[in-house]
Amino acid sequence: MRQAVRVRRLEQEIDQLRNELSGTRGFGHLIGTSPSLEKILKQAGAVAGTSATVLLVGENGTGKEMLARAIHEESPRAQAPFVAVSCAALPESLIESELFGHEKGAFTDATQMRKGRFELADGGTLFLDEIGELTPTVQVKLLRVLQERSFERVGGSKTLTVDIRLIAASNSDLEKAVEAGDFRRDLFYRLNVVPLALPPLRERQEDIPVLAAHFANKATEKHGRQSAELDPALLEALQDYGWPGNVRELENLLERLVVLSSGPVLGLEFLPEKMLRSLPDANTCDETTLDGAVTVVKRNMILNALKSEGGNKVNAAKRLGISRSYLHRLINEYRL
Repeated sequence: MRQAVRVRRLEQEIDQLRNELSGTRGFGHLIGTSPSLEKILKQAGAVAGTSATVLLVGENGTGKEMLARAIHEESPRAQAPFVAVSCAALPESLIESELFGHEKGAFTDATQMRKGRFELADGGTLFLDEIGELTPTVQVKLLRVLQERSFERVGGSKTLTVDIRLIAASNSDLEKAVEAGDFRRDLFYRLNVVPLALPPLRERQEDIPVLAAHFANKATEKHGRQSAELDPALLEALQDYGWPGNVRELENLLERLVVLSSGPVLGLEFLPEKMLRSLPDANTCDETTLDGAVTVVKRNMILNALKSEGGNKVNAAKRLGISRSYLHRLINEYRL
């Protein structure tokens, strides 16, 4: 009985998703109305108008760079550059040059002077993602920039000054890195002026339906497909999943479903195996309850119709007196 109530609730949510989408962009392009997200967005809105250094922490895929961009766009620096750097993506030998620039002849491949990301972000915001990956040498230089707003290019002696707003991010525990001696304590305190912890998607289950609808609409526009409806069984499966890849994983999954699905309804058909294994099995439903008995009857009727029509879903739908899209939905729901 509780299962049927939940399905009916999900069906009502589907009808409301498009209307909800227009009212869920509280800060930048981050979508959701869950208390955990709204708390962070409120704090981000408060800090955006200041020049305070911000440290974003959270698992991969929670939207740290998106939040950093939103803070920049809502700040007095919005018309100046927003420069993003993934510290983990840069080879150790190039990090210092990428951040602070280099003079001609500073090293073998330095055939001309090059400005670093700090200079390019002058007047605006510099976003350093995965800041825990910085080498000890670069950590010292970064600390100096934060303290004095000055630095030298690699191979140079001229002191340069910059006016930037720094937003750093990490998916690891920097405090543990400090205790282990892998990250400078004084730099951590310089960065940790306004810490904002983005919640993982598994703690924002109420945001999943509206996020899924948004990503489905985005994917249909991107790939020139017709608008997609979300099957209640799919929404239930999305809300029951743990999302180790967070919002990024959800977006990628919805794009996959839009690309692979042939009809207007997105169901369970193309979900990855790890998600399908976590779904309740229709074969194990409790036949002593009304809902369980109805499920067994419907499932057997569908199997018999498919068998009688040699697997032809169009003819099976006609035999059952239902639409082909509804039959497809039931096949997904019962994992036939």
